[in-house]
Amino acid sequence: MANITFNQALGRIAYLASLPAANDGLVLIALEASGLESDAVLRDKATFAAVVAGATNEQITVGRKALASVTVTVDDTNDRVNIDAADVTWTTPTGNPIGAVVICYDPDTTGGTDTDLIPLTKHDLAWTPDGNNFTLSIADFCRVTSTA
Repeated sequence: MANITFNQALGRIAYLASLPAANDGLVLIALEASGLESDAVLRDKATFAAVVAGATNEQITVGRKALASVTVTVDDTNDRVNIDAADVTWTTPTGNPIGAVVICYDPDTTGGTDTDLIPLTKHDLAWTPDGNNFTLSIADFCRVTSTA
């Protein structure tokens, strides 16, 4: 489950996650542990370019991962929407230690830029890519509830 939902994503994350994904989709991006800014600082960033404009850096060695099998399920019993995706696997990953991953909405998977990426959720993750395969289990990466 997410540690934070970015302020600009509140109220629209379920909509963005449920879009048809013709040339759009969700992408998971690893952030380096070193220099990772606090949740209080990160939550106000409106684009991924803004996320990495300060001390926070993308861990580029492991690469970005498009999320597959994204589902948005209305849970009337608990008055919420559950958003899930298939687990993500890195094969023989290496590079700097990772302190978190961010899930962003990419409105143009065919050639957009970091200024187009909308950060939705941040998930703390302590992982040092050491060449061994690594699978990140994703189960209801976000739950959206009413505040009424």
